[in-house]
Amino acid sequence: MSQTAPELSIVIPAYNEEKRLGRALTRIRDYFANRPVGPGGIEILVVDDGSTDGTAKIVQDWAGQMPSLRLVANGENRGKGYSVRHGMLEARGRIAIFTDADLSSPIEESEKLLAAIEAGNDVAIGSRAIDRSLIAVHQSRLREIAGIIFNGLVRLFTGLPIHDTQCGFKAFVRERCKIVFEQQRIERFGFDPEVLFLARRHGLRTAEVPVRWAHDPATKVHVFRDSLLMFGDLAYIRWNWLLGRYPVKRP
Repeated sequence: MSQTAPELSIVIPAYNEEKRLGRALTRIRDYFANRPVGPGGIEILVVDDGSTDGTAKIVQDWAGQMPSLRLVANGENRGKGYSVRHGMLEARGRIAIFTDADLSSPIEESEKLLAAIEAGNDVAIGSRAIDRSLIAVHQSRLREIAGIIFNGLVRLFTGLPIHDTQCGFKAFVRERCKIVFEQQRIERFGFDPEVLFLARRHGLRTAEVPVRWAHDPATKVHVFRDSLLMFGDLAYIRWNWLLGRYPVKRP
């Protein structure tokens, strides 16, 4: 690996992703092969969340031909939020993006997030809600309604003026945003509102960017079970804030 710190880190949380991971790595490799991002290039971190299939072996096999790829192991199943946090704190790039292993938002859409960062933002988040014409494959109506209700609750509990907190495609100026992931406490699917709440609390400028997106029917989010857990996480965010667990560092 180059001694120069990478310009861009791509973090991929992965739990039993042996069927989709190779395709995602191919698309990322091919895209950035034709798009230089800086003298340090990119690094890709696959965070294995205690997978019981061949996820880790796929990464190890690919690493032989992709020196920019490395495996980060949780050791046991901890959840997507923990995996993103782990990957972000292990990343070395000036900018760090996390994306789902299914690339529901194509990696080409990273150009929009990076443009928002270069425009002066500290955080850029992909959004399905700003321009729904960009959605190639919609979720079921039940999932979409649950998402609308959840977003309303996000605004109620956190005050975040964001249309879509749950799109798994977000970019951060890593060093400025490090405190966000250091203070993050939610380990499963409800972590996104906490990360964005912390970004706002620490005065980080956030842009919401419309991106292309396609629902993957193989999603691991269970509409009923995980919706209830995520609603509980919103209360947990507010409780943590009231208890002073998100202290702002003073200069």
